[in-house]
Amino acid sequence: MEKIISSLLETDMYKFSMGQAIYHKFPSYVTTWDFKCRNEGVKFTHEMVEEIREQVKAYCSLSFTEDELEYLSGIEWIKRDYVDFLRLWHPRFEDFSIKEIPDGCGLSIETTGTWVNTSFYEIPTLAIVNEVYFRNSADYKHLLESFVERADKKTQGLVDGTFTLGAFSEFGMRRRLSAEAQELVIKKIIEAQKTKGFKESNFVGTSNVYLAKKLGVSPVGTMAHEFVQCVGQGNRKHNPAYSNWYMLDAWVNEYGVLNGIALTDTVGTDVFLRDFRKTYATLFSGVRHDSGDPYAWGEKMIAHYKSLGIDPKTKTLLFSDSLDFERASNLYKAFKDKARVAFGIGTFIANDTDATPLNIVMKVTECNNGPVAKLSDVEGKNMCKDPAYIHYLKRTINWRLEHQEM
Repeated sequence: MEKIISSLLETDMYKFSMGQAIYHKFPSYVTTWDFKCRNEGVKFTHEMVEEIREQVKAYCSLSFTEDELEYLSGIEWIKRDYVDFLRLWHPRFEDFSIKEIPDGCGLSIETTGTWVNTSFYEIPTLAIVNEVYFRNSADYKHLLESFVERADKKTQGLVDGTFTLGAFSEFGMRRRLSAEAQELVIKKIIEAQKTKGFKESNFVGTSNVYLAKKLGVSPVGTMAHEFVQCVGQGNRKHNPAYSNWYMLDAWVNEYGVLNGIALTDTVGTDVFLRDFRKTYATLFSGVRHDSGDPYAWGEKMIAHYKSLGIDPKTKTLLFSDSLDFERASNLYKAFKDKARVAFGIGTFIANDTDATPLNIVMKVTECNNGPVAKLSDVEGKNMCKDPAYIHYLKRTINWRLEHQEM
């Protein structure tokens, strides 16, 4: 069997930025993660489930190589003790429960263990599920041909100025068609930019650390919803309406002035802004949009920066929600004169074929033996296994929004 995941660097960059903070500040936290397929009519067969199990087992046999650790050591904000930890670290297959089930999509995946372990499992697991599914449910050769054809067309659109994106990165590993396809399209984009040039577009890197190292581009990423959920809700002494404050405080304590981009929508952007005061708004280089109306969000963030006396043109608005090049181009035109604009584009780059891509996620649902929830700016992206906790969380947030002024 050929391994789908061939290196522990084959994950998103923010798993290392979050992982270092988890290792230093929350090493005893225990989390549970659950897989969910949002597509209607998708069914994983017995053979697919068995292959997914074997691929996860193969992933769990990997360790970091000295060459990989040297690469990580060269990243400005990664600290030596964390690299030494990674030298000893490897995934534990015992943390996984992978089952064939009769209902829904036919596949159940759950991971439970220390957060410093389970956080790393999300991206490789989703990449395995995607590749197993598409290699077994369709004519993979045909899918790859359609993928290449579309990749050539969209790359040409960057060259001739049909699309103007400003700065953009590839964020597609979790939902890629395959490892082969993701590497292929990134190579095409790099080569086109190098030899032909893009009009008002600049490819700055990929979230896939393995491919960033291999292809000589920047690894890109800061934080995900899990960090806000677990830091803000994992400690039961905390009021979860202040989840973002706890997250921002922990992140700045870990990284000082090297903070990158803050994620706004874990428990709703409106309550995020209650905590994104001048100190944090100054220290973070920008904010990331991942749900809700991107135009309304962008204007809201610009107004917030102005209210704090911060020039929004010095800050980055990073858009990353279900983007294609046309949507990104429109957003770039709308905001390029108001702020720095950047895009993280995933499925459209890494899994654009004749087949409908999978809409699959692995989300943390418990931390320290209690529920945690993600309440995005749209209901469809919410995830929690405990309706009573959702009700409680919404009540605390609503109370704060109604009683605490900006």
